[in-house]
Amino acid sequence: MAFFSFRKGSRFFTHDEASKIVQAIREAEVKTSGEIRVFIESRCKYVNPVDRAAELFWSLQMDHTQDRNGVLVYVASKDHQVALWGDDGIHKIAGPDFWTNEVVQLTDHFHHNAYAEGILLVINDIGELLQKHFPYKATTDKNELPDDIIFGH
Repeated sequence: MAFFSFRKGSRFFTHDEASKIVQAIREAEVKTSGEIRVFIESRCKYVNPVDRAAELFWSLQMDHTQDRNGVLVYVASKDHQVALWGDDGIHKIAGPDFWTNEVVQLTDHFHHNAYAEGILLVINDIGELLQKHFPYKATTDKNELPDDIIFGH
């Protein structure tokens, strides 16, 4: 769990920032069989954002990927919490240090009001890890999950 400050306003990203994030997801996913999703909501329904990320991961059926290599980037903006949740296939390879380092990078960017930049960095890092261990195979791979950002309540 990490804490950080957010800018005021009704939208977390500008339209341009959101487009860049979706494009980064698409660019990462054309190099891997892995799947990356971003979920932004105002409040975390649980004390621990990792629990919320896990709940969302399963409710979004991200565990249904063939290689069990989906990753969820979770942000609760008003509660100042973030979490990353990787399915079994990628979590076993990455290990806890990778996820911890990514959360540290993400929250560091958030402390500097660089929300989109932090998420873009994490997407790129996750994409590189997925590409290394789950490279794209033209004959079998398909986009198993939508690439859009999910905005909760």
